[in-house]
Amino acid sequence: MRKTFAIFALASFTTLAAWAQSGSASQAEPAAKPSASTKASTAAKAPVHHVAAAPAGDPTAVIETTAGKMTCTLFPGKAPIGVDNFIGLATGTKDWKNPTNGATKHGVPLYDGTIFHRVIPGFMIQGGDPAGTGAGDPGYKFKNEVASDLLFDKPGRLAYANSGPDTNGSQFFITEDVAHSQHLSGLYTIFGQCDDATLALVKQISRMATDPSNDRPFRPVKITHISIIKAGAATPAKPATTAKKSGTAATPKPATTPN
Repeated sequence: MRKTFAIFALASFTTLAAWAQSGSASQAEPAAKPSASTKASTAAKAPVHHVAAAPAGDPTAVIETTAGKMTCTLFPGKAPIGVDNFIGLATGTKDWKNPTNGATKHGVPLYDGTIFHRVIPGFMIQGGDPAGTGAGDPGYKFKNEVASDLLFDKPGRLAYANSGPDTNGSQFFITEDVAHSQHLSGLYTIFGQCDDATLALVKQISRMATDPSNDRPFRPVKITHISIIKAGAATPAKPATTAKKSGTAATPKPATTPN
């Protein structure tokens, strides 16, 4: 099984690669954004906090991680296949195959327990690989969805990583800086936009200490669960909120190594 990447370039360097799918088990990568407003309950019980309603027309993905919460607005109008795929894998309503043993998973959220296995300061963080190596995939591939009016022209873009046209799977990435990601426009499916709070967390994660051979953090941030909030709905969150910390800073590298 060959590891593949989503290829990216850093300014004044050669192209960078984000792991993706290839052959029977390979796939692309990077992730999400956080937004939340709280309301106190008027009941006699302890107050319950609520996540703010999603923008009209678009669902929101709330990604809980061991470093904090990310919140991203999804774009079903621009990438219907990609958004449906992400929601299905996040909620367990879409079947997928375990890349290590080929077993079909039914009713099991793919993203729970996965890590951000590739992080590059000033560029992006990548995750969503069920194998955790950058070579795993959900057992299928789907086509790119590219909208001419949706570009990598702002930070916080949520997109699928791939190993070439129409090889999307479960791996996704979140961009950190426009200067290093504008060249990705037209090559990768953008299916969401993460908020400012998420972008701040992305910057922290991208600067964690990594293995220089593959940009893998020594202590990877893990996704614990992804909740999908439908447009106009408000989902109750846990009453207690605990701040979580990410790792230490690291230096990026402009290499396209297969792992």
